[in-house]
Amino acid sequence: MPSKHALQGLQALQDIKVALAEAAKAQKAAEAAAKAAAERAEQERHLFTRSVGPVTPLKPSHQALRPLIKSSQPPPWPFQREKDEAAVMTDALSDEMDVESLLETDEDLSFRRSDIGPDIVKRLRKGVWAIEAQLDLHGLRRDEAREAVNQFFRSAVQKRLRCVRVVHGKGHGSPGRTPVLKDKVKRWLVQKSEVMAFVQARAMDGGNGALVVLLRP
Repeated sequence: MPSKHALQGLQALQDIKVALAEAAKAQKAAEAAAKAAAERAEQERHLFTRSVGPVTPLKPSHQALRPLIKSSQPPPWPFQREKDEAAVMTDALSDEMDVESLLETDEDLSFRRSDIGPDIVKRLRKGVWAIEAQLDLHGLRRDEAREAVNQFFRSAVQKRLRCVRVVHGKGHGSPGRTPVLKDKVKRWLVQKSEVMAFVQARAMDGGNGALVVLLRP
């Protein structure tokens, strides 16, 4: 009768044989699956060839990687910079402009463009156009007032206003009781292309402390 150790050895050999058989079976199954997949691929290739006819493979080329249509982007145009520069030139109102030679020789020193008839000034003085907006410059220094004038007229143009009033004051609170901004405002308005004419306001609209301005339609 075989010993206990002999029986254990025989069992181990049997287990090894079973494991090897299972591994061989699994390998055969994998090989069969790979072969079946290759056969299917070959069948599909033949089917494609029969459907479309003979195919000649193209030679690899770097050109094939490039887009067929070359997109050419135009160089960026500095529209905003040009707009800003134009705005700066428009807003650069000079304090030194000789405006007296441009004013009408009446008691109120009114102003009108050369392409505007004198009747426009008369109608403006009579209040034919209703005042649609007002800018009050009281308490502002010269540079602050200049910037306020620029902003006010930009807004008026955007809103398509026709007649506005600019209050520059009578100078009662200024040193020497002299209207500091009165002459400055006239110089600035003459330089603004959107201003067609201006006159001293009527007493009910501010008198000699304000101007009524007519803008281009």
